[in-house]
Amino acid sequence: MLVTSVAAYLLLTIAIGWYAARRVHTAKDYFAAGRSLPLYMNFATVFATWFGAETVLAVSSTFLKDGLSGVVADPFGAATCLVIVALVFARRFYRLNLLTIGDFYRKRYNRTVEIGTGVAITLSYLGWASANLLALGICFNVLTQGGITLEQGIMLGAAVLVVYVLFGGMFAVAFTDLFQTTVIILGLLYIAFTLGGQAGGADKVIEAAVSEGKHVLIPSVEPRDLIALFAAFITMALGSIAQQDVFQRVTSAKDESTAVKGTLFGGLFYFVFAFVPMFIAVSALLIDPKAVEAGLASDGPEFQLILPNLIMNHATGLIQVLFFGALLSAILSTASGALLAPTAIFTENILKPLTGGRMGDRQLVTTGRVMLVVFTGSTMLFALNSEASMYEMVQNAYKVTLVAAFTPLAFGMFWRGATPQGAGLSIVLGLATWILMEQLAPEGLLPPQLVGLGAAIFGMVAGSLAPQVLGGRGHPEVVDEALTGRPAHPHGHGHGASSHPSRAAHR
Repeated sequence: MLVTSVAAYLLLTIAIGWYAARRVHTAKDYFAAGRSLPLYMNFATVFATWFGAETVLAVSSTFLKDGLSGVVADPFGAATCLVIVALVFARRFYRLNLLTIGDFYRKRYNRTVEIGTGVAITLSYLGWASANLLALGICFNVLTQGGITLEQGIMLGAAVLVVYVLFGGMFAVAFTDLFQTTVIILGLLYIAFTLGGQAGGADKVIEAAVSEGKHVLIPSVEPRDLIALFAAFITMALGSIAQQDVFQRVTSAKDESTAVKGTLFGGLFYFVFAFVPMFIAVSALLIDPKAVEAGLASDGPEFQLILPNLIMNHATGLIQVLFFGALLSAILSTASGALLAPTAIFTENILKPLTGGRMGDRQLVTTGRVMLVVFTGSTMLFALNSEASMYEMVQNAYKVTLVAAFTPLAFGMFWRGATPQGAGLSIVLGLATWILMEQLAPEGLLPPQLVGLGAAIFGMVAGSLAPQVLGGRGHPEVVDEALTGRPAHPHGHGHGASSHPSRAAHR
């Protein structure tokens, strides 16, 4: 029954994705859902993309091991990122009317900065997407009780994702996210209610977490520990702002007000709902303490199997169907976004500039589909050969964008004095310093990503204030355009970026 139900669910997901493909006619349709999503769909895409396998499996297990201090990056940092984007960046993103976040770097600076940040952002998705393919492999392996190996499960998951995202693009992601959000919320709430009851009730579950000290967010006031917590929080809270999947969800909304509300509500709800898997994990500890403690004692990523194993060994058929339905929904919704986002960046901001910007709209969509298959294959290979946990994969991914892409974005959006030279120096110093520190002092007092962020900020300020040898002054008028929605130059900047005001600016 369980395997049959899951197979039917996967087929339904593919059918929804193919149905959504009927709406794809242009690159804007494929990469940004035609900037047409209403609030309820925009909210669903934000929540479902971020509520993935890491939240259900890795965050819950990490919470059992380390308490709230172990999950300061996610959900605390992740939700903070979405709130910052909603309140600070969303309207500006929407008013610039761009296809990808990489287009901002071209429009504000130049093509060199566009390609540099495009490479960094694309590479950052390798770990995040791989984490979700690994989760799919785990899911299929547990479901079939070893009939499908972990490696076969990863390959099967990759195939399913390609099939339903390939033709529908962002429309397929949006339609399936809406369906998957419903399954996630209803399924996990029912499971939490049922397992909480088996564990003795919600009061006993919460009491157990408190008695074990899991509710403590800051367990130590030692400088090294405080800095490590801050670094983990900042990596997610700021590093993910410069990600294409966040930008896509903002710009796929039907207007800028919807973009703000969808991102804000999605972020806040994500933060609250992320505690449901943690509640379920503590319930598991009370129901089968020996099995859970054995899983937590594992040195490898097997500790992420705590919840799936509990469900398979102690739950009824209905609970099993609901859990794996919710888990697959969480994985597929996140993985689809994690594959489409780098595809958009690589196609629009790396390949297109290298061809002289002569790629037409239809050719852009076709190339994007080809690159989706290529990126999925690369991600699959990474997942097959990685021994890191899902939580580690995701956190490492955001370090790249924190040190290479966040500073040029933030300064370029709000400081007219930011220049291409400053942006280029920021990228080089940020990446080089971070990589060097990872090799020389990975466990030092200052985490490598914080040192890299500091170097990136220094490079931006110093490079912009120094005599401009490379790139000129860039396009500071973009700061005004992002603020007002009215392009400073009606005929554009001559860099291939759209300069038409958004519909929201003329409502």
